[in-house]
Amino acid sequence: MAKICIYGAGSIGCYLGGRLLAGGSDVNFIARARVSDVLRVHGITLSQFGGHHWVVPPERIDVSADPAAAAVADLVLVTVKSAATPTVAAELAGVLRPDTVVVSFQNGIGNADVLRAGLPHNTVLEGMVPFNVVERGPGAFHQGSAGDLEIRRAAALQPFVDDFKNAGLPLIQHADMLPVQWAKLLLNLNNAVNALANRPLKEELAQRAYRLCLGMAQKEALALLKRAGIQPARLTAIPAGWIPVVLGVPDAWFARLGRAMLTIDPLARSSMSDDLAAGRATEIDWINGEVVKLAQRLGQRAPVNQRLCELVRQAERSDSRPSWSGDALLANLLAAARGDIVSYA
Repeated sequence: MAKICIYGAGSIGCYLGGRLLAGGSDVNFIARARVSDVLRVHGITLSQFGGHHWVVPPERIDVSADPAAAAVADLVLVTVKSAATPTVAAELAGVLRPDTVVVSFQNGIGNADVLRAGLPHNTVLEGMVPFNVVERGPGAFHQGSAGDLEIRRAAALQPFVDDFKNAGLPLIQHADMLPVQWAKLLLNLNNAVNALANRPLKEELAQRAYRLCLGMAQKEALALLKRAGIQPARLTAIPAGWIPVVLGVPDAWFARLGRAMLTIDPLARSSMSDDLAAGRATEIDWINGEVVKLAQRLGQRAPVNQRLCELVRQAERSDSRPSWSGDALLANLLAAARGDIVSYA
């Protein structure tokens, strides 16, 4: 049986690893000491918005804080925050066998490239987790939205496909992951809006003013992607280019159309909102910041996404959690788009 290692046992890592364990795979975890202690005591309890539940008892959890635990792995799933990717690459470089396959299941666009540069003898693949996972208690993780795992196709990946199938997490394989990554990032541009709104995703997206904020960020990104010659993949029932239009319809219409785009648990929040609540640094530079970097490479500007980056960074430094109304946030972003707000924080 293949050995699968989860490197970075946060919400996504624990959920994926727990599902694989529940499906019968051989899995170990590399995690911070705090998380290791929780898993050893409580095990992993998983739930899904559709009502499914899985329980992995503590005695089945193999967890360590030592990167050397990855030496036995045939497949490593990297699920750390993007800022930690260079550190993970350096730690794995002296540990992994050359035939070990590494998958980046992280936000952003370039994490697999960072891992590939640090692990030149390994097969490194881009992966994408489309759904939201929240921690509801010690060792308890809940999938709050729908979607299938997406990954770059490679011959070295095929021995592990059944592990994911048996876990109920089938892999959708692609020859080119860049359009998929950008399509996911377009959806993730809502993370900043949701974090600043400080509301559950479903409640936030039910209000047109917040949706217009997201639509502005997406339109800006789509225009830049067109200049760059990148066509985002279709991840929802509605093509990426049409989503900003749908976001702008009246609330009653969106309540119907939104169900065709994405199923969301009523209590789910974005990971960025969870990070602000916990006082952690967010991944804003690897989400809205990716749009800003693309604009800079093209000699363009991205004032809406730049402003969202600034507002989230201000929230990271603040002693009190902001809760922007939809109208206030929309007015702020419109001012940034007009150039009325030009000083960057």
